[in-house]
Amino acid sequence: MRQIQFRQALREAMVEEMRRDETIFLMGEEVAEYNGAYKVSQGMLEEFGPKRVIDTPISELGFAAIGVGAAQNGLRPIIEFMTWNFALLALDQILNNAAKMLAMSGGQIGCPIVFRGPNGSAGQLAAQHSQAFEAMYAHMPGLKVISVSTPYDAKGLLKSAIRDDDPVIFMESEIMYGDVGEVPEEEYLIPIGKADVKRAGKDVTIVSYNKTMKVALGAAEELAKEGIEAEVIDLRTIRPLDWQTIGDSVKKTNRLVIVEEQWPFASVGAEIAYRIQKEYFDYLDAPVRRLASADTPMHYAPTLVKAYLPSIERTVKLVKEVMYMQK
Repeated sequence: MRQIQFRQALREAMVEEMRRDETIFLMGEEVAEYNGAYKVSQGMLEEFGPKRVIDTPISELGFAAIGVGAAQNGLRPIIEFMTWNFALLALDQILNNAAKMLAMSGGQIGCPIVFRGPNGSAGQLAAQHSQAFEAMYAHMPGLKVISVSTPYDAKGLLKSAIRDDDPVIFMESEIMYGDVGEVPEEEYLIPIGKADVKRAGKDVTIVSYNKTMKVALGAAEELAKEGIEAEVIDLRTIRPLDWQTIGDSVKKTNRLVIVEEQWPFASVGAEIAYRIQKEYFDYLDAPVRRLASADTPMHYAPTLVKAYLPSIERTVKLVKEVMYMQK
């Protein structure tokens, strides 16, 4: 194992797959000459040339459409959005064409494409650049949605996404690109649709994904100081979602807290809460509780950013509530 940055893990995944398969190419704003807005694609233009690492105009709808058309004609594009906030401009291509074409063509035309880039808030970027979109894309049949929290998961799941024959939404985080984690020297793949237990425990299950995993794990550390052993699950894949791993954990701990950066209404956590109470009700010793972002656009002021996002302190408080230690 070696320690590498999150951005390097993503780059290695793309480079290894592009060396393996000449039908794969990368397209997006500043991915080539500038080496990527976040330096994820650094050095790729030099290795693969301008036909496979392609700079685009500032036109998300346009280059997403080129990618979808290419995918439907035998290529395997990776489309990078500078952030998922900007991908709103390309929703028609993602939701109406990429997601639906296999069904609309009676299985004749697939769309093996990866749309990737940073998702969610990244500090004081205000309302239009601070949105978490996992629930929105997971709502659409035909898309697979991945949201990663570690370099190891990022590399293994991006490689699997690139090889997948369905359109994949791959969500990262701007504030995690510099994070360092262990990644094997040898090639590996992580299956899409499999959650990971990041910390074992027996008293309460905490489910999270993407950068709020730091909140979940931080809360587990604080709880451990008081003798509360939380089991922390990283979903990794939002759709398809690994219900079995969550359910098995709830059977053991009998309590569930969900921490996410989504808005609370119709969030990923809302779907999990419904499914768990429906199928594992007899195992629950307390109501399923959710901690999401505030139900409002995120404002610029640092005090409002802090109030908006889930925190370790609020997670600890919620866990203690489901354990009937405080109200």
